[in-house]
Amino acid sequence: MESERLWLDVPFAKKDEAKALGARWDPQARRWYATQATMTALQRWAALPDIPTPLPGEDRTFGGGLFVDLVPTSCWFTNVRSCVEQRDWERLRRMVVGRAARRCEACGRGPATAERRWLEVHERWAYVEEAAVQVLRRLICLCTSCHSATHMGLAGLQGIDAEAKAHLTAVNQWTPDQVEEHIAAAFDLFARRSRKQWRLDLAILASAGVTLAPPPDPRRRRAIASETLADSRER
Repeated sequence: MESERLWLDVPFAKKDEAKALGARWDPQARRWYATQATMTALQRWAALPDIPTPLPGEDRTFGGGLFVDLVPTSCWFTNVRSCVEQRDWERLRRMVVGRAARRCEACGRGPATAERRWLEVHERWAYVEEAAVQVLRRLICLCTSCHSATHMGLAGLQGIDAEAKAHLTAVNQWTPDQVEEHIAAAFDLFARRSRKQWRLDLAILASAGVTLAPPPDPRRRRAIASETLADSRER
């Protein structure tokens, strides 16, 4: 009979290291665990208490549905993932995907590896114009397709904007003209907001006991985004 399972918070980037030290993967719980025999070597990833849901001050009615949501240039390649400890990101990801019952909160679909569709964590921000503060209001679970449509600018750089537009059309049951009008308005808003330098307010994370880190240096942000994209996904 297997020993009692001791849950772990293993960041995606460390999964191979943890596995080599004896960590095992539970496909039902979708989580790594240790046994009494392996816990000493894996102690660095011993599970912390679950993140409360909702987060203190989080508004889960804010930013519902699917829409193009462009981040001002001063905040490019910064996100919650890059501003918290790795273990805390794993706890946040697990909480967001779990409370959504492993379904996209915009289109309702679940993950499908064969279709290269995963579940990813996205931020919903409120912008306090006078103070130039970008306030985290909510974390939301989106599938890969909805996430691409949300980041339409990035989708264009990746050469998948046609697919992103088609998905936005289908989910919202819009006409092509409505989609183009929506995208144009989103880029106009992006251009106006990009004239300012925005400061991040992550108070709802700090209130939940998440350890915050300063936003990464602007010169490192693109590399960090490439290195950590997979960490936002439900495996």
